[in-house]
Amino acid sequence: MTGPQDYTTSISVNKSPHEVYEALKDVAGWWVGEVAGDARELGSQFTYKYKEYHDTTQKVVELVPDKKAVWLVTKSKIGFVKNKEEWTGTRLIFEIAPRDGGAQVTFTHAGLTPAIECYQGCSGGWDFYIQKSLHSFLTTGKGIDPKF
Repeated sequence: MTGPQDYTTSISVNKSPHEVYEALKDVAGWWVGEVAGDARELGSQFTYKYKEYHDTTQKVVELVPDKKAVWLVTKSKIGFVKNKEEWTGTRLIFEIAPRDGGAQVTFTHAGLTPAIECYQGCSGGWDFYIQKSLHSFLTTGKGIDPKF
């Protein structure tokens, strides 16, 4: 379930919904950092670590081919906030829809709201990962290093 305060952003690309769906599941292709595991099947788990800032485990809890992917954050350690586990229990939701001969991806981080400490930094991180790195991965086949 998402709420009106949850972080949301979207991009449109000249790729089919199927191509977008497959690319989303290739986490290491567009998340720059250490990725172990994958998001290819329902029940899959992967970990993501980026320096001292971010260390999380995600589990794929919903896959609707060419339409939707949902990952549950089962463990988190966000290094720049007091409550290191702010992301634990939140959901990363990717909704894919056909759009103008391509596809639109709407991303919502359900639970990432202005009420939590990491909202500012984390929403900026998502702006980068969705708007820049995922977009680049979908259009060029290569994600972008954030150089934070």
